Amino acid sequence: MNNEIVSDASNKVKLTLNIASIGVLLAGVGVGIFTLAAAAGIWLGLWDFRRGFDLLRISNNYSDIVAWIGLLTTIAIVIATKLFDTANVIRLGGLAAIGTLTAFVAYSIPESFRPPEGVNYPPIHDISTDLNAPPDFVDVLPLRVDAANTTVYGGSNNMTPERLSQLTAEAYPDLVSQYYAASVDEVFDRALAAVDRLGWELVSATRSAGRIEATDTTLWFRFKDDIVIIIEAQGNQTLVNARSVSRVGTGDVGANAIRLRAFFALL
Repeated sequence: MNNEIVSDASNKVKLTLNIASIGVLLAGVGVGIFTLAAAAGIWLGLWDFRRGFDLLRISNNYSDIVAWIGLLTTIAIVIATKLFDTANVIRLGGLAAIGTLTAFVAYSIPESFRPPEGVNYPPIHDISTDLNAPPDFVDVLPLRVDAANTTVYGGSNNMTPERLSQLTAEAYPDLVSQYYAASVDEVFDRALAAVDRLGWELVSATRSAGRIEATDTTLWFRFKDDIVIIIEAQGNQTLVNARSVSRVGTGDVGANAIRLRAFFALL
């Protein structure tokens, strides 16, 4: 009689663990697919980036819950195996672990877009090292005919050149014109090498004008931001200014500033 009770309890535990592990797997993969769909829809032109962010926000609200439930389920499977000598622990634990890891990844992707704790980025998407005479785009312009944002400095809605300069100087005081002891040609070559190393798409490079224009495409949402670099002689030094402008979005969450810092770090 006791053996029957133990056997019945063991079977119930096995059934519960099977259901739980499969449930965690389906929930984890589900939020993972939902997260991927947020970006895929933009890639395929099914919706704009605003809808993509909305979907990503929904995924973020549920993926952490699924992840923690999955982690607890995986632990429960291991404990139940020790108590009831349940078979297939690797299969059940593996299913739950896959769902848990997928949910954690789905949660971490939207979290990566959040600014660090205590950091408040200004609602701007046009960053220049020269605030008095921002470099103008030339060869990139035909590529931006459908862009929501203008390349006119301070020309966005509710913005002026003076206000944009002020916000930029306050948020990114380190992004200023840079001077180098090397010749213009040498700095130009180094700038081209930096563009290549950063994985930007080179649009044009005019050595005689000291101008380089490029486009950087973000990994997840495939946003395209454009960069113009001006290199010129200034006395016995070489002066370099750069500007990075997003094609869409009011604020860039610091992306353009981070991009310019990465460029100058390689120069």
